[in-house]
Amino acid sequence: MTPNVSSIPGYHGLSSVQSSSVGSIPAFIPPTPASDSNIPVPQLQNIVSTVNLGCKLDLKKIALHARNAEYNPKRFAAVIMRIRDPRTTALIFSSGKMVCTGAKSEDLSRLAARKYARIVQKLGFDAKFMDFKVLFPLTYRTNFVYPLLFCRGPQMSIDTG
Repeated sequence: MTPNVSSIPGYHGLSSVQSSSVGSIPAFIPPTPASDSNIPVPQLQNIVSTVNLGCKLDLKKIALHARNAEYNPKRFAAVIMRIRDPRTTALIFSSGKMVCTGAKSEDLSRLAARKYARIVQKLGFDAKFMDFKVLFPLTYRTNFVYPLLFCRGPQMSIDTG
């Protein structure tokens, strides 16, 4: 027996219902315009990435000679450096590891990390750009901020934990 689809709230189409090959389950999806949907679409807000500069760094030298850099070893064991385009912040550690946050896309995160690496090179360090990785993107949905856990494929899952 095929269910009466005219009784489904919000259903406005398909004069006849086709049954699927699995029993009598109707094979239709009610049309839902994007404007009628109450489900907000998550938008990328903050990409967090890491890169290895491949050399040991003198954080005091970086903090003294670079613009927009701060270093307080009593509070945090890294130089905090900021650039305006793309608007990002980097945490640069003496081991040569760097964490870049604040970019709106993976490409902008890579560009920002390259700019930070170039700044370190210009200060006289033998910095390279190795092992760039995007750790996780943060998204926002109205008032909630949550990380997107994903793999590079068609599947994506959202952790609202």
